[in-house]
Amino acid sequence: MITLNINGRDVQVDADPSTPILWTLRDNLDMTGTKFGCGAALCGACTVHLDGQAIRSCVTPISAAVGHKVTTIEAMETDKVGKAVQDAWVRHDVPQCGYCQSGQVMSATALLRVNKKPTDTDIDNAMSGNICRCGTYQRIRAAIKDAAKTLA
Repeated sequence: MITLNINGRDVQVDADPSTPILWTLRDNLDMTGTKFGCGAALCGACTVHLDGQAIRSCVTPISAAVGHKVTTIEAMETDKVGKAVQDAWVRHDVPQCGYCQSGQVMSATALLRVNKKPTDTDIDNAMSGNICRCGTYQRIRAAIKDAAKTLA
């Protein structure tokens, strides 16, 4: 058994230490908000936070999370910055298909934690690892700027 801190609570999982965080969340803990996209850390759909940093959970083994805090999209509603991002997402009607959006929200939240007034370049750099097949990038940028204003 491995103990992980997921969204502020310790959970026990019976999994191989090399199992990616993504599959532990989805298969062992029934937390399906984090999505599988590419499996190679290229698309960002699987983004979660590890001690506040955006990481790709499809390639990060659970052994790397032991003793650290993993935060998923399921916890964003109760997080001040995450909630501001989610509310801005709704105001700007960001999602189309919605598949990539949990990863997008997680990356945007990580950005706004360290940069309260991001420029377009800051946003583009922070979000560059998140692919949206529907092409909602302009709405994503507008929502991030809106969330930043809300948090100011």
